[in-house]
Parts: sequence; structure tokens; C-alpha cells
Amino acid sequence: MEEVEEMVDQGLFSSKSEFQRFAVEFVLSEMGSYEPEMVDFEELKMEAFERGQSMENSVATPDDTESFYENAARVRQFAIRGDIPTAEEYIDTTYPVTDPRCLLLDDLLASYRTLKESD
Repeated sequence: MEEVEEMVDQGLFSSKSEFQRFAVEFVLSEMGSYEPEMVDFEELKMEAFERGQSMENSVATPDDTESFYENAARVRQFAIRGDIPTAEEYIDTTYPVTDPRCLLLDDLLASYRTLKESD
């Protein structure tokens, strides 16, 4: 999250919400034939990945896509069982914090955190 805040502070993204939208658009574009609707998506992608990771490491293969679905299912399974800390640890050990998939999985957990806090 510190990296995201730094990108917002430096003006790459106007807010954390804009980064989250970018992350979702990126993951969807890597999973299939989805065409990102975000203005200047390609430029943002190049700048964001120049910061922490090369584009070679971020290009999804079919195996990566299948792996992401499996990871998302596992995170959701932990969350449903109320084991939020294990889900968070799983995300942190699976993806670097600069990876948009990490933020997407973190967002998946947000609703479960809210449910657990209201109990």
C-alpha cells in the first residue's frame, strides 16, 4: 500500500480508487480479450510497472491466469471461514505488493473484513 500511496503522491494516479480501477482493468486485460476502458491505460501501465517490476515479469500466461483464479478461490475460502489473517498472509506471499492482482485480492477481502468487524 505504501507503493500505491507513493504513486498517488507523485501524481501517477489521482487517488487510491483510480489505482484500484487500474488494477482491475489490468487483471481483466491480462485474463482474456477484455479491452481496458480507462483513459491512458497503456501509458499508466508502462509507468506503474517501470516503478517496481519489469513488464516481462508481469505478462500473464494461461498458467498465470489459471493460477490467479485458484489463488482468488483460496483467499475467498480463508475469508469465508473467518481466517482473514491467513488470507492476508497468503496474498502477501503469493504476489508482490506492486502487483495489481495483490490489490484486487485485497479488495476481495475488504467485504469479509467488514462482516467480521460487525460480528
